Amino acid sequence: MIAILQFDSVSLPVFDNLLQQGQLPAIAKLRQRGHWYQLDTPASTFEGATHYTLYSGRHVGDHGIYFPFMWSPAAQRVQHRYNVQTPEAVWDRIGRAGRRSLVIDPYEAKPPQSLKGASLGGWQFRHKITLHSWSWPRGLARQLKHRFGAPPSVDEVYGRPSLSDLARMREVLTTAPRRLADTVVELIRREEFDLVWVTLSSGHIAGHWFFDPSQLPQDQFDQKERAKFGTALADSYRAIDEALGHILETLPAGADVILMSPNGMGSNISRAHLLPGMLHAVLAGGPQQHTANASPGSAIWRLRAAIPTGFRTAVARTLPERVTLELTARLELRGTDWAKTRAFMMPSGDCGYVRLNLKGRERDGIVKLEDAEALLEDIARGLQTFRDPDGCPTVRGVERGARIVGRDTHAHHFPDLVVHWNDRAPSHFGGVTSSHYGEVPAIGWGSGRTGEHRDDAWALVVPGTSTLRMPTNALHIVDVASTICSVLGVDAEGLAGQPLLAREPAHA
Repeated sequence: MIAILQFDSVSLPVFDNLLQQGQLPAIAKLRQRGHWYQLDTPASTFEGATHYTLYSGRHVGDHGIYFPFMWSPAAQRVQHRYNVQTPEAVWDRIGRAGRRSLVIDPYEAKPPQSLKGASLGGWQFRHKITLHSWSWPRGLARQLKHRFGAPPSVDEVYGRPSLSDLARMREVLTTAPRRLADTVVELIRREEFDLVWVTLSSGHIAGHWFFDPSQLPQDQFDQKERAKFGTALADSYRAIDEALGHILETLPAGADVILMSPNGMGSNISRAHLLPGMLHAVLAGGPQQHTANASPGSAIWRLRAAIPTGFRTAVARTLPERVTLELTARLELRGTDWAKTRAFMMPSGDCGYVRLNLKGRERDGIVKLEDAEALLEDIARGLQTFRDPDGCPTVRGVERGARIVGRDTHAHHFPDLVVHWNDRAPSHFGGVTSSHYGEVPAIGWGSGRTGEHRDDAWALVVPGTSTLRMPTNALHIVDVASTICSVLGVDAEGLAGQPLLAREPAHA
């Protein structure tokens, strides 16, 4: 057996501090036996590519999934990745080879297609955007609910967070790991699996909302509540460590173990809520009065600012998952006049994504191919003229999307420009100003998150009956899928990674 224990989106400074204080004993014990590797990851540029890259063992340029909500040039609209073809996950690959898997809560993944064994989605907690609900075999979740109860929900709603939502989120995130561990123990005792892959997502969501409690609306909290939120991220890590201890005790002797995080977590520096106005100002071409209301992509941010998060949370809970995803996708660029729009902001999180409305590529494109290069250069230069209220450059750099993925993306769905923000968290109500393009005001609180993804991916590889292999190439999260195939003797054709473990040869 090989077990992949995905401790998702770890903040390494918080993690290392807790390890040094002896507050993560299960991980500390495992680390004494294992080999620690830093891994490359697409998280710093294409955050939404991270998990599909990990699960498929293929790079983002090959599988094409870069964000939960992606642009469809043929339909001239945003759609959720549920509606696009996604790469085969490694548990489906080994399932076709007859190998059995236990897979629980793979982050942002689709339901398995060829898996043999057992799988649950949305089991630790329900999350309509990233933890989709499923059960295989179909009656498994219903059966387990009799013992463990129905999963609670975590509702991430962008905007100024409410005290009640944060308090409920903290409670769910600190109890979810034990629910997962108890379920894994139950299922491993029932039957044998070749692969166990469980994703502990509570630390990921806790990082988004509790990484920097000083960024939360302080006027809502008393001293007791402020203290609870101040320790919420560390509390979630301690709960995960305890859960990992229970799981590790249940794994069979000789199991290979990889504890890993496919990305990191740091301060939320995103200014995605400002980018529609910045882009509109640049395209207008001069120092005049600009309003965010005229910017393609600003409608959804105006809605978030105008309607309290508590009300939107209540509405989101009543809507079916598919309806929620479709509604969010349609709101992203609602009201855009494509006959006048030369460029627009695509849905994005950590970075900003800009795409031209290119004739011949977009259904309603208006920018001629021969004009595209000059327009992209103008936009990149213009965005880099903006300054934060303290005078610091808002934009750290702008990259071409095609160059990042390393191939011609003329007919693909990737952004044409990727905007990297400066490394400081923006003030909630502070806009940006350009000496050439004027002022762009803020729209509400932005996402409300205090933490966002970083590229601090790592793996702790602990050989069981397999042997450690010396890496020949730069280490990357794609190596995990290749390692699973190597250990289980499954064909790895088409995978981009290198195996970090190899099976011991059979003795005559």
